[in-house]
Amino acid sequence: MTVNNIPLMLFFQRVLDPIIIMGCLYVLSFVLGVPFSGYSLVLMVLAFFISSSVYQYVDPYRSWRAGRRFAYVRDVVMGWGGTVVILLLLGSVSGLTSYYNRTLVLAWFIVTPIALLLSHLTADTFGADPAKESNVRSVLIVGANDVGIKFAQTVERNPLLYMSVNGFFDDRAEERRPENLRHPMLGKMCDIAAYVREHHIQMIFISQPISAQPRIRKLLDELQDTTASVYFLPDIYVFDLMQARFDNVGGMPVIAICESPFTGINSMVKRISDIVLAVLIQLLLLPIMLVIALAVKLTSRGPVIFRQRRYGLNGEEIIVYKFRSMTVAEDGAKVVQATKNDQRLTRIGGFLRRSSLDELPQFINVIQGRMSIVGPRPHAVAHNEQYRKLIKGYMLRHKVKPGITGWAQVNGLRGETETLDKMEARIHYDLEYLRNWSLWLDLWIVVRTVLVVLKRENAH
Repeated sequence: MTVNNIPLMLFFQRVLDPIIIMGCLYVLSFVLGVPFSGYSLVLMVLAFFISSSVYQYVDPYRSWRAGRRFAYVRDVVMGWGGTVVILLLLGSVSGLTSYYNRTLVLAWFIVTPIALLLSHLTADTFGADPAKESNVRSVLIVGANDVGIKFAQTVERNPLLYMSVNGFFDDRAEERRPENLRHPMLGKMCDIAAYVREHHIQMIFISQPISAQPRIRKLLDELQDTTASVYFLPDIYVFDLMQARFDNVGGMPVIAICESPFTGINSMVKRISDIVLAVLIQLLLLPIMLVIALAVKLTSRGPVIFRQRRYGLNGEEIIVYKFRSMTVAEDGAKVVQATKNDQRLTRIGGFLRRSSLDELPQFINVIQGRMSIVGPRPHAVAHNEQYRKLIKGYMLRHKVKPGITGWAQVNGLRGETETLDKMEARIHYDLEYLRNWSLWLDLWIVVRTVLVVLKRENAH
């Protein structure tokens, strides 16, 4: 068993649970004689992504590991209940509920948690039990430093890693050791090989700086007389990490320090959710958009749609659409932000901006693939060139597609940013979104955006 093995329970949690949820809908449609339509496929896909996020936070496996069976059943049912509530809200808002067979959906809601519980109990019966000592791998950590302690804490919090930390080895004097060291100090580096042989240690994690290379080489030579697996913990936490991960290029291992969260399956999840929501919203709001377009045309001279250059993914220029709300169409080297009671606003421009209705054409940008529903708000090119010189990390917000709404906007930073402090605060939230992205966070931002728009705060 190596450090890279995924235990059976973890495989169920991340992969099989969502598949079981989708499979129940598919099987029930045949059992009940209900045709499996495209709408059923949409429901299946939404359930897959929503349930994956919900169960990540509910985590019924915590109760399972602790032996609290009733709490485990409760968490499974509660997680599925949360998924059902979100699906019903989306269905109600989009009007899709009328396209589904009520008997099929009700049966799916009832049968799914039962199927999940049965699959978990099967895994519990045939899978390895982390509570049994024979399944747990003994671990030593070389280096009583912040990285080593962080790793020990991670092992403690995750019993499904099937690992137990025996203690630390370090050459430093006692007064130089961190105060938050909770595991025992077992000796110096020269004592490790003997300890490993005597206690049959299975795994060793080395947390040492590059300057300790001679000692590490000596240790590795001594450990060749043992069967312990040896791993190196790189000290990457000294950097400002953004979606840090391990990867390889042509077989060579590399560490991503600053990366977009939308790689691999995350990219697919983000794009599918964007397309589904954007199409639904466009269909629902099409009559309103036609009325707004007519009102813009009749109340002021100029085009209905205002096109402005913005920076998109990787800092490349894109054209962003909005309903025109001003008598001018600034898109040059200098762009003046809209302010309260701005004289450039058309007769309906103020209303459009306060209600955010002027941004509805940006759902077309989402369908085109230029924007996302949730992401850092795009700024005019002139503003980008101004602030990238003043704010550290400003351009990192362009590692993802710009969004119609974002984490900064639902945290009170919507509208004009007349001071550098406000723009710095907005960038802080944008980068925080990149570091912590999840589908659940996107859905939460969408819900909060509706509340912010209804209050009409900070928009002019």
